[in-house]
Amino acid sequence: MNKYKAKKTLFNGRLYASKKEAQRAAELQLMEKAGIITNLQEQVPFELIPAQYEYYERYSTKGRKLNDGRRCIERAVVYVADFVYRENDKVVVEDTKSKATRTKEYVIKRKLMLERLGIRVREV
Repeated sequence: MNKYKAKKTLFNGRLYASKKEAQRAAELQLMEKAGIITNLQEQVPFELIPAQYEYYERYSTKGRKLNDGRRCIERAVVYVADFVYRENDKVVVEDTKSKATRTKEYVIKRKLMLERLGIRVREV
């Protein structure tokens, strides 16, 4: 059981975050077999804001200059779509949501998807 009370569900050898997501996967797989949609993909990551790095000078113990070092100071912001597929020659990015999983973080990422990548997320 996760924090949203969704029950992880096994379908076709794959573990889904909720029963609703597993049911949607089953529907989409049937739609793909029927030729209604094509190129069905699951758990597709989209980078919304790249990681931020800081560079610094490095020296050996004898004081000799080495190649500059790099460390991550802010990790990338990534949105992971439940499903991505083609429908009528249009790419559809879809997320299975309940009232509980429509968090502030999700809403911000959904807005960034539209603003940064021009992709409108379809909620089911």
